[in-house]
Amino acid sequence: MSKVPMKILFYSTIVALAMIIPLHVSAAMQHIDTKKLLSIQENQDWQIVDCRLNDAFNGWKLDGVQQGGHIPGATDFSANWLKVDGKGKKKGLQDALTAKGISKDKNIILYDANGKDATMVAEFLGANGYNNLHYYNINNWPADQQLTRYANYHLIVPAVVVHDIVEGKIPETFPADKKVKIVEASWGEEKTSYAKGHIPTSFHINTDHIEPPTATDPVMWMLADDDTLTDFALNFGFTKDDVVIVTGEEQMAAYRVALVLRYIGVEDVRVLNGGNQAWTMAGYELEKVSHKPVPVADFGGPIPGDPSVIDTIEEAKAGLQTPEAYTLVDNRTWDEHVGNISGYSYHKRKGRIPGSVFGYAGKSDAYSLDYFRNPDKTMRNAGEILALWQEQGIDPGKRLAFMCGSGWRAAEIFYYADVFGLKDIGVYSDGWIGWSNAGNPFETGEPTK
Repeated sequence: MSKVPMKILFYSTIVALAMIIPLHVSAAMQHIDTKKLLSIQENQDWQIVDCRLNDAFNGWKLDGVQQGGHIPGATDFSANWLKVDGKGKKKGLQDALTAKGISKDKNIILYDANGKDATMVAEFLGANGYNNLHYYNINNWPADQQLTRYANYHLIVPAVVVHDIVEGKIPETFPADKKVKIVEASWGEEKTSYAKGHIPTSFHINTDHIEPPTATDPVMWMLADDDTLTDFALNFGFTKDDVVIVTGEEQMAAYRVALVLRYIGVEDVRVLNGGNQAWTMAGYELEKVSHKPVPVADFGGPIPGDPSVIDTIEEAKAGLQTPEAYTLVDNRTWDEHVGNISGYSYHKRKGRIPGSVFGYAGKSDAYSLDYFRNPDKTMRNAGEILALWQEQGIDPGKRLAFMCGSGWRAAEIFYYADVFGLKDIGVYSDGWIGWSNAGNPFETGEPTK
């Protein structure tokens, strides 16, 4: 038998190890194998943390993994959050650690698919006094063990997948026989936001087309009637069989347009998770070339094609009479809910709809969604959102109609609830503004029950 030269044996060993443990993983972490990880999944002294993009946690197959989703029982703390700049970053990260119960007393397993994300998180945790850190490469996860993925993870799309579509590729979950339309949604004409930079190939939709300003003083913005929405669909070239991705600098505008497209009857409407910020954080450039939609003569079906996603004021009133089957979830700030503020400069009435249940939104104003977003503006994980609702007695087994002032915040929350698989959901689109302007009963002060 011939002997293998020591040099070849050495390099072969290094290559084999690199397949298991990426060489750039921080040496400060202790490496853990799959057998050990499986043995401590239910151990309260250990915590498993997914350090990848939240899209991977949700279910997308990124970085070449064979299975999409996260390790059962894992929480998330994405390395991407550490790249976000801005006021309040430090507090936001600390709040995330607290919300997820990532404790210095526990043994923490950080995992990724590239060896880089876990290292970034390990360095952050180490600088904050976390010492019991371990590393796992999810590429080693056994094929016969199912990862957890959200039922409709495909509805919110990572930037890398949108980029693949722009490049002419066909990513997972997208049909091969349909062209994807990319839409930029924002309030105002092109010069307001779109002209400053948008996802390549996207065309602009001014939200005034779906909620035209009223002739009242002060001006209000409410959902258009079905005839107006039909004209909108045809003028912007939408048909029921389209595949659409909605993007934007302000995510709430994107989710609002996406919800209305679903109401109209477009069958496959998705949103860029994290908005334009996700695109630029992924290293891609925005463009300033203006693109125009191509009108169509026939939508291909009735409008509205899916009226179940939007509740009218009459449906909301009827639902409130059957609280055993229906919950009107008030997704505004606490100060709006109890009537301390209206939330809007153009709307003065304060209070809440009797029978509505506080369901969280943002911490500061009517344009924030801190309780539903991660530091990089991606969707917060489902377990944490459901825990917030459980605190308020919100039963996901009932019909949940989300509402806010006029539908923007509620639309984003509706999409998140759909992503993680809630079945009977909708948006009471007129919201507090529509309700109070119609002179309906209202309450102020802290709820009595």
